[in-house]
Amino acid sequence: MVTGNPITLIENLVFPEDPRWAFDRLWFSDIHGFKVIAVDVDGNSEIIAHVESRPSGLGWTTENELLIVSMEDSKLLKKTNTNLETVAELATHGAFYSNDMVVDKHGRAYIGHFGFDLYGNGERSTSTLLCVESNGEVSIAATDLGFPNGVVITPNDKNLIIAETHNQRITIFDKLDNGTLTNRKIWAQLEGIFPDGICLDIEGCIWIASPREPSGCYRVSQSGEVLEFISSLDMSAFACMLGGKDRKTLFMCEASGSRPGTISEGNGRIRMIDVNVPGTGLP
Repeated sequence: MVTGNPITLIENLVFPEDPRWAFDRLWFSDIHGFKVIAVDVDGNSEIIAHVESRPSGLGWTTENELLIVSMEDSKLLKKTNTNLETVAELATHGAFYSNDMVVDKHGRAYIGHFGFDLYGNGERSTSTLLCVESNGEVSIAATDLGFPNGVVITPNDKNLIIAETHNQRITIFDKLDNGTLTNRKIWAQLEGIFPDGICLDIEGCIWIASPREPSGCYRVSQSGEVLEFISSLDMSAFACMLGGKDRKTLFMCEASGSRPGTISEGNGRIRMIDVNVPGTGLP
């Protein structure tokens, strides 16, 4: 069980999301702050990139070049020195804003989309998960997803697991060597949990950030049983990541609100707490 209380790693953010543990730092997108930031466990932070159309999912190529999803213009970007280059145009393949992403060991990126105008109160619809090959070729990997959000790949590279926020479930696919997703199944149907960001531990359980009350990070087994819960207190939890030296530190991205235009600096923070079971897989 988790013992102790979370401590604040970094605050005065706008809307932190898409956390990734890499190169001994936590990398994340301050989406509505238009920045990608990296921070170490002592709270020393660095602005890595400014993204005018709002950054979202993060990952790395096989050459350790940073990949960034640009939300509003639906592009996959790559950071090279001080520049951001377009790897792929996503708008013709996905519906509305591009969102979270996981990059596999081959440099293949899987990217979800809102599916409708969430911030403009558009009519809700399902969406797709795109696959972007390392050469920039784009295809549709999965359809009919209820707001695809956090996504992970198992350490054996044989399964892709994704959060369907509006369907209140975690869905799993078999992942073939060529990147194709097949044999779609429900990993866990959830009650009272609206899964946003997720991460996987070595016991096969998933930590889920759920922004709706009671908001916080839930550790859930494949049967859907809640094994542990960490409250986000006065804020809402939108994403989580297992990292740190032994991947036994749970980082929690929290914010008071998520709608652009209504929030500003100080709306978000990242807290961290040690847990007993280390993380695994990608991201």
